[in-house]
Amino acid sequence: MDLKCIKTLEFDKILRILSSFAVMEPTKDAVLSLRPETDIKKVNVLQDETASALSLSVKKGSPSIYISEDVRPALARAEMAGVLSIRDILNVGRVLKTARFFKTYADEETNALSEHFEALYEDKKLETKIFSCMIDDETIADDASDTLYNIRRKIKSTNNKIRDVLQKIVGSQKHAKHLQEQIITMRDDRFVVPVKAEYKGEIPGILHDTSASGATLFIEPMQVVEANNEVRALTLEEKEEIERILREFTALIAENAKIISMTFETIMMLDMIFSKAKFALKYDAYRPILNAEGYIDLKRARHPLLDPEKVVPTDIYLGKDFDTLVITGPNTGGKTVSLKTIGLFTLMAQAGLHITAKEGSVVAVFENVFADIGDEQSIEQSLSTFSSHMVNIVGILENDTHASLCLFDELGAGTDPAQGAALAISILEHLKNTGAKCAATTHYSELKSYALTTPRVENASCEFDVDTLSPTYRVLIGVPGKSNAFAISKRLGLSEAIIESAKSHLSTEDKSFEDVLGSLEKNRLEAETDREKAEKYKREIKELKEELHHRNEKLKEKTDRILENAHAEAKKILESAKESSEEIIADAKRVRKIKSEKEANAAIEKARRDINEKIKTEADAVSKKLFETPKNAKAPKSVMLGETVEIVNLKQRGTVLTLPNSKGDLQVRVGIMNVKTNIQSIRVIEELAPKKSKQKKASSDSFGKTLSVGSELDVRGQNVEDAIYMIEKFLDDALMSSLGQVRIIHGKGTGVLRSGIHSFLRKQKCVKAFRLGVFGEGDTGVTVVELK
Repeated sequence: MDLKCIKTLEFDKILRILSSFAVMEPTKDAVLSLRPETDIKKVNVLQDETASALSLSVKKGSPSIYISEDVRPALARAEMAGVLSIRDILNVGRVLKTARFFKTYADEETNALSEHFEALYEDKKLETKIFSCMIDDETIADDASDTLYNIRRKIKSTNNKIRDVLQKIVGSQKHAKHLQEQIITMRDDRFVVPVKAEYKGEIPGILHDTSASGATLFIEPMQVVEANNEVRALTLEEKEEIERILREFTALIAENAKIISMTFETIMMLDMIFSKAKFALKYDAYRPILNAEGYIDLKRARHPLLDPEKVVPTDIYLGKDFDTLVITGPNTGGKTVSLKTIGLFTLMAQAGLHITAKEGSVVAVFENVFADIGDEQSIEQSLSTFSSHMVNIVGILENDTHASLCLFDELGAGTDPAQGAALAISILEHLKNTGAKCAATTHYSELKSYALTTPRVENASCEFDVDTLSPTYRVLIGVPGKSNAFAISKRLGLSEAIIESAKSHLSTEDKSFEDVLGSLEKNRLEAETDREKAEKYKREIKELKEELHHRNEKLKEKTDRILENAHAEAKKILESAKESSEEIIADAKRVRKIKSEKEANAAIEKARRDINEKIKTEADAVSKKLFETPKNAKAPKSVMLGETVEIVNLKQRGTVLTLPNSKGDLQVRVGIMNVKTNIQSIRVIEELAPKKSKQKKASSDSFGKTLSVGSELDVRGQNVEDAIYMIEKFLDDALMSSLGQVRIIHGKGTGVLRSGIHSFLRKQKCVKAFRLGVFGEGDTGVTVVELK
């Protein structure tokens, strides 16, 4: 990987941002040295790790890392029998505490991080002992050992005695005038009192210090000299005991120094991985889809170093239908930003970072990324801008391969335009022949023509609003850009005469070419306007569908009430039949007493007839009540297929599915139900009666019927099995309603639901084709199904 391009593409700035998310100081240094991988397998592993860390961070929050300093030098010293400090030992305890936290932090969904978590060494016993004996980086607890506890208890007791004696001295009236202040202080770790210089003989003792003015003497009274000596001796014993404790802890740590050092390095690695996850959360970045074929497809890409409130997302692709992209347009139009975005996203992805582009963006893994961008003038080497650029280009051409990405800003600029354009075309042709993927910005019309006429080379332009003299930063692939020099100059106040004179100096070919570009731009803007209108119509249709869905829901509620009433009536039949059955059972018991077989058989047959007659009578009563043909003065003499009618006794509207038979019976679709009724039971809805020819009416009603079914189904939140059950019924209804195309809304999420639905659709004979939605249709959260 070319190290120069890391700075040129500002990858070093991304690394500085990334290092700020790290907790440990060694990790911060390691992040700044991070370099992109060139093996796609390794890059995929890095992306897996970042994705797992991101998932864990969202679910459980960022992990707690308690260690910030590098403990490896201390561990090495412990192995060589050097005594560790309290701070060193505490840091080892912090490593063990962090390792134990990560062990509990992991879950079943972190397969990509499993090896790192399993490599962590934890020693709860040593960890507990360290934190129980070490209070902070400089203090050992009193109960770190019994000996230390006793020594400190004696020191405390003796100090209290000394204070009592000195308190009597400073508080007595006898010595009130001898003392500068009535306080007890310390000099050389011994208790003293401040005595006025003129009264130094009044308080016998040892002189330890004198004030700067000489007016105050700090004297240790003879009454406490012996006690201070005892404290000094006890302090030395305390120091020796602390040294013994530290040696004991050092020996325990030295036993496992290597594995603790490996654990520390694993924690560093996890710190770096979770720093990448924090970056993805902060900058709303997504995992790219990787390939080794040189294909790049960035969707709504946002350069991460630009102000997120002002940056304009753009789409850039390269490497599938063409290998070389020539980007044209006016200065300050965003051409350089587009180049840097392509290169920077490639470096970020190959280093395991997610990119600030829409989910589903594609990035290729290259062996080398080369970039010649910016002002390369070298005063030290006495090289012009053109010469410096050419030195870089020569280096690129000597090292490029089919697995290289080459980026050039203003290729061929800085010299004679004709020669510069010729050089630029030759360079691009050479790179194309080697198989390298290339993107270059230029102002030369010759390069625009080259891109228009050469296979595997494509034009692109950065959109510029001449009216506002500002770029939109949108990359338009397939459209060569105009320089707009005349238009911009006119807007800035250059006289019309000078502009017209300048136009006269253009060659006929240049004028024709600019006219073609102007025509293309005009057509593009018209197409853009048409697209916006189409989007508006789509939104209106969506609102209409939602309204119809709402109406269908209300109709379904009414249908449910009808079914509920039917169930109630059916229950009455069952209860009546039960009563009849009880009567028949009583009769059967009486039959048993009849001795004649002939009489018994006759009685049983009569009972059977009675039961059947009873059930038939009750069922007819319910049917008559629900679907009886009422007196209907508005009953039509005939109806048409698809006509909207009302079933009078049900007070429900529906669509005619079949024409009446000889008895006048027909079927009407009410909501999701097909209801059998009689022509005498319905009336035509006057306000919806047809006013045009039957053929047009049938077509219109057929459309109404189609919308009543609904042309989209929302299965978000469902599991795959339930979603497929819903889709299967939905497709059946759509086929009955003659729908040619439907939409299934499954959301983006993890992609599991989408994959399950696609697997089901591939097996359906009624499905002609299906695809993911495009911009304005729901993107990858929607599948559009075309029915046979």
